[in-house]
Amino acid sequence: MGPSADSRGATVTTYRAVHRILGFISALAAAVALIAASAAAQPPPAGPAPVPALDLDRYLGTWNQLAAVPQPFNLECARDTRAEYTPDPQGNIAVYNRCTTWSGGSNEIRGTAKVTDPFSRAQLHVGFPGVPGQDSIDGPPNYIVTALAPDYSWAVVTDPSRLSGFVLARGVALDAAAWRQVRTAIEAAGQSPCIYLTSPATGGIADIAPLCLR
Repeated sequence: MGPSADSRGATVTTYRAVHRILGFISALAAAVALIAASAAAQPPPAGPAPVPALDLDRYLGTWNQLAAVPQPFNLECARDTRAEYTPDPQGNIAVYNRCTTWSGGSNEIRGTAKVTDPFSRAQLHVGFPGVPGQDSIDGPPNYIVTALAPDYSWAVVTDPSRLSGFVLARGVALDAAAWRQVRTAIEAAGQSPCIYLTSPATGGIADIAPLCLR
């Protein structure tokens, strides 16, 4: 007696998920190789600078992640990674991050962002309750808006160590000119676009690849 249609369907679904994960690992390996080459060729300048002034009211709302430096917490995100920022009663910013996982489920986390730089307001500390090392809303900046489109349609975010990085956009896609500006902004912050991997989004980028190869 052969396998049922349900079991065959489950096998196909599992195969596709594994194939996507392997593709991600392959892209990550390529990014690591490019990081090493870039680091050897050009040491980063000192200190990622925030944008001169951030209008928090305009910055609030929903952002789509279009590319990011891989981190342990986002490895299970397959597509449609989003961040939603809203004001909270304490005068801080409520953070709601969510994405679709490789199995088709949903992954989400909530936290709080607090401005640490009263001059530019573009440096914040983001805390997530229950996450070791990130469970406090008080601390040094770990979220720096280093570049921002004049119309607030996209932003580049990193941290003082440059170990993280996010390309955020209001829509799910950017045109070629905007992507050139994003890559230039990443380099200006002392990072290489090669360490950023594209983030699949429904209606936008469909694959995972180092941003410098786009």
